[in-house]
Amino acid sequence: MAAKIQMKSLLRIAATTAISFSLTAAAAVAQEQYLLHPENTPPDDRRGGIFVVGLHIPMTHPIGVVASGLRNIPGTQLNAGLIRMSDNYEPVPYLADEWSYSDDGKQFSFRLNANARFHDGEDITCTDVAFSIKTSQENHPFKPMFAPVTGVDGGDGKDCTINLSTPHPALLMALTPGLLPIVPEHIFNDGQEMPTHPRLTENVIGSGPFKLAEWNGNGKIHFVKNDGFFIESLPYLDEVIMNVVPDASTNALGIESGQFDMVSIWSGDDIELARQNPNIKVVDKGFEAIGSIPWIQLNLRDEILSDVRVRQALWYGYDWEEYNEVVYAGQHRRQCTGIQSQSPFYHSGANCYDRDVEKGKALLAEAGYPDGVQLTISTFPGQLQTGAEILKRQWAEIGVDLQIDVKPDEVTMLKEITRENADFQISLVGLWNWGDPVIGVNRSYNCDNRKNNVAFSNMSWYCNEAVDAKLAEAGFEIDVEKRKELYFEAQEMINADVPVIYLTNEVWFTRMQNSVQNPPDGVWGWMDSWAELWLDS
Repeated sequence: MAAKIQMKSLLRIAATTAISFSLTAAAAVAQEQYLLHPENTPPDDRRGGIFVVGLHIPMTHPIGVVASGLRNIPGTQLNAGLIRMSDNYEPVPYLADEWSYSDDGKQFSFRLNANARFHDGEDITCTDVAFSIKTSQENHPFKPMFAPVTGVDGGDGKDCTINLSTPHPALLMALTPGLLPIVPEHIFNDGQEMPTHPRLTENVIGSGPFKLAEWNGNGKIHFVKNDGFFIESLPYLDEVIMNVVPDASTNALGIESGQFDMVSIWSGDDIELARQNPNIKVVDKGFEAIGSIPWIQLNLRDEILSDVRVRQALWYGYDWEEYNEVVYAGQHRRQCTGIQSQSPFYHSGANCYDRDVEKGKALLAEAGYPDGVQLTISTFPGQLQTGAEILKRQWAEIGVDLQIDVKPDEVTMLKEITRENADFQISLVGLWNWGDPVIGVNRSYNCDNRKNNVAFSNMSWYCNEAVDAKLAEAGFEIDVEKRKELYFEAQEMINADVPVIYLTNEVWFTRMQNSVQNPPDGVWGWMDSWAELWLDS
């Protein structure tokens, strides 16, 4: 058997510098090693209780098996993953007690917890892991996430091996519960299509710390404690109730009155008001792995925007400080590339096109528009329409007459800009990084991801084969420093081409009662397990 290397941190995994161990002889993982907050556990008289949340996003079904997005918030309560990520991007045991890579990086072996069972009492085995990965490969929009996986060995046992066609440094991030929920093969492998399988909404059987007690199709999701959860001390709460409340003012009233223990809102004026309330605490930590980047989508098929000088002029005409202050109440970070600014692979030294009106004018003149040019931006009502109005004023200074085309809603706009031969010029959208560039970044730039009718693909219709090659090389490189260098080079190449203009790096805030302990503020934010939540009241 090839020697094994234990994975102690994401970066050390990539660099292959760790310590050797034997899967068969490794000691059992102590209970505290499963916890992200081992220093903050409730006393006996604080365990239990009901936690009530105001959640602003409607749910089409309560578990995120076949699609990503905020569906992962309830999904990660119902289903566990193989590992979790600490604040330092270090892998923490979850369903997998221990793991290792082979010397060539093409086999990832792990041992499932001996007591890990589904809600119906059936053992969680390698068969379930294999089925979950296959389900993702067939249904999930993030195709690179498990593209190198050729199979999973181990059958109905607990000692499993994921076989890979190439080394895959993004694998550990992909094995977290929001991206790979471990679902029961004995329930779902019955020939029915996963996207419409009835057991996604009825008599749901999961692998996570909570069971589904009630879901009415939209307004309320009610969980109860899984008494058979394999981590004996978890979950701390007896019940979690998620009330879907799309209206921001209703959420604000709910947290102020004490109706809600916690509410979801990402940024805005409500955050400043909450900070003035002594009974509420506001946390701006969490969601770093998601890496939300609002940006200006440029259609490179358009005759005017096909000229890189025009695209560069637009970036020079953008004033990020004013935009951030007016649109996001000054709460976001600056963002200069397509890899979010909190990632270890972010190139902070890449050209960020600091606002320079004279350079913008000169580039437009060089491109053949000395007297300026008219462009149209597609948006929809709300925050992004405000953003379009800010851009109209800013770009007027470099000679751009920006027309604003307001669509009824985001869905309509996305259909418009992704349809075949889409003739839009500019739109305001954004993308999430999803932890690793292989998973959430490459899709925006890869030539082969220029897809009609697919939102959040390569919607600019950008193609640079040299960039593709650099991103592919970085995706296979297991030495973290070499990987950084490759991603830095790719970011510089993309910035020179300007297929998009990065507006900000979104900071997400959570409002909660002072009694809330261990809020979901890790790198996955709300999309991680809430099993360690408790109320000190």
